[in-house]
Amino acid sequence: MPPRHFLLAILIAGTVPGFVRADSPAPPSDLPDYVRKEDKSFAWKLAGKTEVDAGAVYEIDLISQTWHDIKWTHKLQVFVPKGGQVRPTMVLWNQGGTPSPASGLLGLQIARKVGAPVAFLYGVPNQPLFGGKREDALIAETFVRFLETKDPTWPLLFPMVKSLVKAMDALQAFAREEWKADVKDFVVTGASKRGWTSWLTAATGDRRVKAIAPLVIDTLNFPVQMKNQVAAFGKPSAMISDYTERKLVPIPDTGDGRRLWTMVDPWVYREAIAVPKMIINGANDPYWPLDALNSYWTDLKGDKYLLYVPNAGHNLRETDKDGKQELLPGRAVNTLSAFCKSQVFAKTMPKLAWKHTDGKDGADNPSEDSAGVGENDRPGVIEVESSMLPARGRIWRAYSETRDFRKARWESTDWKPGTDNPGGTCPRPAMGFAAFFAECDYEVDGLTFTLSTQIRILEAKK
Repeated sequence: MPPRHFLLAILIAGTVPGFVRADSPAPPSDLPDYVRKEDKSFAWKLAGKTEVDAGAVYEIDLISQTWHDIKWTHKLQVFVPKGGQVRPTMVLWNQGGTPSPASGLLGLQIARKVGAPVAFLYGVPNQPLFGGKREDALIAETFVRFLETKDPTWPLLFPMVKSLVKAMDALQAFAREEWKADVKDFVVTGASKRGWTSWLTAATGDRRVKAIAPLVIDTLNFPVQMKNQVAAFGKPSAMISDYTERKLVPIPDTGDGRRLWTMVDPWVYREAIAVPKMIINGANDPYWPLDALNSYWTDLKGDKYLLYVPNAGHNLRETDKDGKQELLPGRAVNTLSAFCKSQVFAKTMPKLAWKHTDGKDGADNPSEDSAGVGENDRPGVIEVESSMLPARGRIWRAYSETRDFRKARWESTDWKPGTDNPGGTCPRPAMGFAAFFAECDYEVDGLTFTLSTQIRILEAKK
């Protein structure tokens, strides 16, 4: 069936928020310089193969580099689903730690949904280091060391990115030896700081990065995001205390301080990151302001797709009204898998486009004349266009006394695409703030998945 186009108008009270844009510094060369530097400690070997009911799992031992006299070692697993096809494009997920039953279940699940081999790289970063530091405390330590020494190889994101680049080298060699096949490019993905790493891997200009899918790293354009956090929460999120305690946030008003955050901000490299991208965020993520994405979405180049998971935090697992959390992040895994499958098999993903305009206060028809209605009283209109007719859709709404929606409960209203009244009206709240977004469900090649619009925050009438 050829693609179908439809237009749906959803009446929601409010106006489109504006954001202050940061100056656009030139991308520094420190990251690609570090990644491309030859490292003779790089090595890999096949450590084993295990047959399971769902397919096969290969395990590879990898040494990606030696960074400040520390040899970085990794486990690299390749999940091959039963009946799956080896393709020129492979999915490469990166995470910390070592293989576990949970990661094995996730890897096989994604591989089965994609229908092709999926690789998981562990030990990104190698840790603990420097007196037992891990995760953000470790990143902050390396940022401080850069500020103290001016040595551009210190930021931990650099060796994290290089570990992904060397994993691509190893996987290409492995595929030639084991399958007599050429893997030419990769869909690079990961969550949180591994999502940050996914962005920066594309920023290196490595042509093998065909697409990226960063999860829960909703903080591009750091100077603006730090102001957004204070505006929404009253102070920086407690989740980034490792940076605030080391006086890295607010961004130091020094040349070296600004340079540091420029070196690791994917927004600075946006012209180079023109590959397709799938961004997945939790609508209740305690790390980031709810509308953080609006500070950078329009700046992104190339095809881009978005999913918000309602009633889900940093782990993307939805929580029901009774507080029960799902075991696996189903909505996120399905959409991630659909995006990866589209890249692996060169299939077309449905594309959403949307715009906000103003309608008449209380009107169900956005085309009605709104003359004489105060700007703060006008309902907003979001027009959503899809290149493919969705199976179903809904609007999610949440309310909060302040711009802090981290503990808000999201509720949905279903609509049927193609009907005369797919959405409805929602006046501005009498007090506080309301937030909303629209989403569409699709069923393509046996996969059901969801795409979202941007979130919009509405302030009470004045």
